[in-house]
Amino acid sequence: MVFYRPLTKFKYLVGSARQFHKTHVAFKALCNSPNAELDKRVYDRYMCLPIPECKVQVTYLWIDHTGENLRSKTRTLDFSPSTYKEVPIWTFNGYHAMKAPKEKSDYFLVPVSLYNDPIHRGTNKIVLCETFDADEKPCKTNHRQKCVDALNKVCDHEVYIGFEQDYYIMGSDGRPYGWPQMGEPLSDREYYATTCIVTGREITECIYRALLYAGVNVHSDCAEPAPGQWELKTIGERGVKPADDMWFSRWLMQRIAEDFGVCISFQPFVSPRWSKSSLHVSYSTKKMRDTDGMKHIQETVKKLGKCHKELLKIYKSTYLGDKFTSGIGDRTASVRIPKLVADKKKGFIEDRRPAGNADPYKVMEAIIKASM
Repeated sequence: MVFYRPLTKFKYLVGSARQFHKTHVAFKALCNSPNAELDKRVYDRYMCLPIPECKVQVTYLWIDHTGENLRSKTRTLDFSPSTYKEVPIWTFNGYHAMKAPKEKSDYFLVPVSLYNDPIHRGTNKIVLCETFDADEKPCKTNHRQKCVDALNKVCDHEVYIGFEQDYYIMGSDGRPYGWPQMGEPLSDREYYATTCIVTGREITECIYRALLYAGVNVHSDCAEPAPGQWELKTIGERGVKPADDMWFSRWLMQRIAEDFGVCISFQPFVSPRWSKSSLHVSYSTKKMRDTDGMKHIQETVKKLGKCHKELLKIYKSTYLGDKFTSGIGDRTASVRIPKLVADKKKGFIEDRRPAGNADPYKVMEAIIKASM
């Protein structure tokens, strides 16, 4: 069975090797996969060393000036924090991470969500942080508080949100992992949820297990229609936690990929003709989950349709056309009503418009405001 076709047979594919999206500067660092060439047994020799019981490593994460990349650095504490509120505020170099002037480059990291550390394990922790500038004002890429404010206004509605993150595993050549050096895979129907011909399963299994260890409520994962493309789905929850968890998950995916000498891309397109990556949103309110939920589901869909153009901008959407559509079990629609939900006449909807690199905080804020 042939799964790859040569590039030369298809004129419209000529030059496609230059069309792959290069995610930031990561691929330059991964040239020839130097991380994959390191002997992990040497690494394990030192990672197994015992440290004093009173010493704990805490890794701080934050969103940088791009609004997409996450950065991190680690410090030692003399205790193991049980909540993010116990983790001290820290500073970072805003000149390098936020394009701040050198004269005012002491920026602040304010902890907001705490996780178990699957890299260092033990009592070590990872903390997601909000960023504030030298004047103690939220950085331009800090959209968390606006999301929290939107949630606080609709507490009585008991909003539940979950995310489905599509992503590509990218090789050191800047192409999806496992793709041939010349040409592209044969068909986008061969790879979905299959075995043997998928690529990167060991990486995704590590990601899945590490996220569960960290405390993220993972619902499922699955191989997507393109080789090297996968999805990760989280369970719907209340509050800002779904967005916190998605940002943390993106960082952990990248961190684990680093160990394998590859990279993760959340960009909507990595190749012109292959499956795009989205950030689908599962959304429901108390009324949508009640006995007469279908009535409220349909009302919510109409409200989202009225804000279609505005939402497309916030979602960084790759959705083609200005027309809003919805349907039962329709994966071509702007908003899908799952068939099981339609059968039960209550449940949730799936907004399929957000791009894979959309900001979960902005997406949550937008869908809440549009639907209420």
